[in-house]
Amino acid sequence: MKKFDKDRLILGFAGPVLALVVALALTTVVLLASGQNPFEPYRIMFDSASYADVQVLIINQAGTYYLAALAVAVGFRMNLFNIGVDGQYRLAAMMAALVGASVDLPGPLHIALIVIVAMLVGAFWSGIAGFLKTTRGVSEVVSTIMLNSIATALVAWMILPKNFGEQPAGSNNLTTGEIPESGWFPGLPMADGAGEIYGFTFVAAGCGVLYWFALNRTRFGFDLRATGASESAAQASGVDAKKMVLTSMLISGAVAGLAGMPTLLGDTHTYSLDFPTGIGFTGITIALLGRNNPLGIALSALLIAFLDKSSASLDQYGYEKEIATIMQGLIVISVVVSYELVRRYGIRRQQQKVGEELAAGHALTTEKEAAL
Repeated sequence: MKKFDKDRLILGFAGPVLALVVALALTTVVLLASGQNPFEPYRIMFDSASYADVQVLIINQAGTYYLAALAVAVGFRMNLFNIGVDGQYRLAAMMAALVGASVDLPGPLHIALIVIVAMLVGAFWSGIAGFLKTTRGVSEVVSTIMLNSIATALVAWMILPKNFGEQPAGSNNLTTGEIPESGWFPGLPMADGAGEIYGFTFVAAGCGVLYWFALNRTRFGFDLRATGASESAAQASGVDAKKMVLTSMLISGAVAGLAGMPTLLGDTHTYSLDFPTGIGFTGITIALLGRNNPLGIALSALLIAFLDKSSASLDQYGYEKEIATIMQGLIVISVVVSYELVRRYGIRRQQQKVGEELAAGHALTTEKEAAL
């Protein structure tokens, strides 16, 4: 039993490690093909990450990525592909910013209201895809892609000054208005002017613990995993599969709504045209690389955040900072290939072990018969 657990642990790490090695090797080949030093960019990125202010940026970015990846992972565990996390995240952040800027409440209540609004909006938007899937059989991949486009158009319309937005004097930017200081989430100041770690980053870590507990220590988590593994088998055992699909999409959207909170409550305090985009799609990469495991997702979020923030200084040395983007894309491709290779090896290894055990059992039986 111990050996089986050890093999499973090794196979679990083999996929991500192989993917990273392959992505690193392919990136090096790309650099060589372009006539550039294949190792210098890595040194520059690691040197950049040694500064405290860059480390703070990496941690803060990882917190946002972590929440987006958790939202994707909830769907993955149900065998659902929620591609709409980006739209859910942006629409939720904007609505939360609008509500937060329009009220003035005591600190804890103000923050709680903003967070609740973000979760409800995210859940509502993803719930549309869940409703369409359970009632009309519409693929969540198709519906969430379409909802992303609708969310983009809706945000662009709502932020116009003639609707709900504002245009600061002397600026071409559009915002939802600034949230009063009572709605700011306090952070953790770092020494030597390195900035502060968003307070909501610690909430993100708590969400990871809650995700692990709910999936592995509750009846709901068992039903969710069972439905994801085989919807028909789960339904035969008394689980309402359609209800689980809708519930999973609602939870996924609610977590996606939280993904904008570290930046909104800890930095910008408003939603504007400069608000980060593409977070949801990066979350897909991180969830895949982390294999839907909260610890694996955390490490993957730190890795992708490191590539994002440490690559900003590359152009100062004559290298394109898009090198990090290339590496992220190669990681996605490598993840798919490496996980399939590891899965096939795991199956062969399991078959080999079963054969060895059967052979050992047959030999023992033969010995006993000979002794008799």
